[in-house]
Amino acid sequence: MTVAQIFKALGDPVRLKIVKRLSDGSSYTIGNLSKDLGISRQGARKQIQTLVSAKVVHLKPVGREIKVTLDTSSLELGRAFIANLENQWDQRLKALKDLTEK
Repeated sequence: MTVAQIFKALGDPVRLKIVKRLSDGSSYTIGNLSKDLGISRQGARKQIQTLVSAKVVHLKPVGREIKVTLDTSSLELGRAFIANLENQWDQRLKALKDLTEK
């Protein structure tokens, strides 16, 4: 999994809603996740599969149902990428500030 895959998976509003729902730490069935998304259950399956491919969520069969859970380690990779960019910009802004104060 790459950072680009993670951000691409999170770039869709429906997938972002799914991740937001899962961010409470609970497992949900596909049916529960697809409620109020404005798409069919099959459409939700497709969106969830994209998240699975990016390793943002995991699927676990439980009896006749499939539970979906969030993989926070992949989100941590995305967070670390953003933190690195933030650090680079902080350094550049500090250098600019130091230059203008001379």
